[in-house]
Amino acid sequence: MTSETGAPAPTRVELLGLPAARLAAALAPVVDRPFRVRQVYDALYRRGETEFDAMTDLSRELRRVLAERCSVTLPAVADRRQAADGTTKLLLRLADGATIEAVDIPESRRRTLCISSQAGCGLACAFCVTGFWGAGRNLTAGEIAGQVILLRRLLDLPPTLNLVFMGMGEPLLNLEAVRDALEVLGETISHRRITISTAGVVPGIEALGRWPRRPNLAVSLHAPDDERRERIMPINGSYPLADLFAALRRYPLEPRRRITFEYLLIEGFNDAPRDADALARRLAGLPAKVNLIPLNPDPVLPDWMRRPVEARVDAFRARVERHGLTATVRRQRGHDVAAACGQLRAFGRDPRAPRSRMRGVGR
Repeated sequence: MTSETGAPAPTRVELLGLPAARLAAALAPVVDRPFRVRQVYDALYRRGETEFDAMTDLSRELRRVLAERCSVTLPAVADRRQAADGTTKLLLRLADGATIEAVDIPESRRRTLCISSQAGCGLACAFCVTGFWGAGRNLTAGEIAGQVILLRRLLDLPPTLNLVFMGMGEPLLNLEAVRDALEVLGETISHRRITISTAGVVPGIEALGRWPRRPNLAVSLHAPDDERRERIMPINGSYPLADLFAALRRYPLEPRRRITFEYLLIEGFNDAPRDADALARRLAGLPAKVNLIPLNPDPVLPDWMRRPVEARVDAFRARVERHGLTATVRRQRGHDVAAACGQLRAFGRDPRAPRSRMRGVGR
């Protein structure tokens, strides 16, 4: 873009996702009063206003200057699908054309929004459709926060929203952007209602433990031993269970808070009674709760990966609880629009694509 004089037009400063100190620095050329910066901050993150004209507590001249020099860019909705159970999956297109997915999960007593931290995922977990196509890129803090601001407006989400980083990507491989996004989203969502799920990135867990305000932590475990876990989660080769659990035992937890361990149940692979016993031994001594996830089938997954029958799932849960652990079963939500756990693909992907990009999936 060029100006009327033919000179290149100045690049607009993107404001969305900037925490308070960085927002003040970005606005310094046009805002000389701290309370004005706070007004912009509150408009963005407390009221979710993304049009400068809507920030009516600012002067008309300042709104004009902001519109000329700054931008607030939300993702665009490229597609939207609603499941029979009320779950809504949205395909969001970012400014550079990359696509991500976010899922709204309504329940009788709460509302949960599942958002993405990366466009794609490079971890290649064998059971996850997102990783089937490989890595994309990290999202910016603005692209992460923008999902929440957009969907709150679009879907009329309640203030008591639960937010889970369980969409596309590994949050702890994009830690700086996730931290900044949580800082601004924390203006309206309590950190106790936010959960970060990780495949077990040990340096990220250690860094998260040093944050002054920490969200809930969920760890994708999925097998009680290194051999089987590495077969379905290649990251276990870099951070084996001994290292992962050493980091988790050092992780600072506030009173009455626990680490959630997500355990995917795959028929005949990790769902036997002895596996429940091994899982309980692995978690012994940790403030832990277990979230059991029966596999959600998908055409791209290997044929040997099957969902256990309900009776086998219930037996596994009861066996875990016999060891004194809290165990719940994640109810399948949004499966008919591929919105269930592990199914996010930035829809439009061809499920008939070759499986060569999946690693560590042998029996």
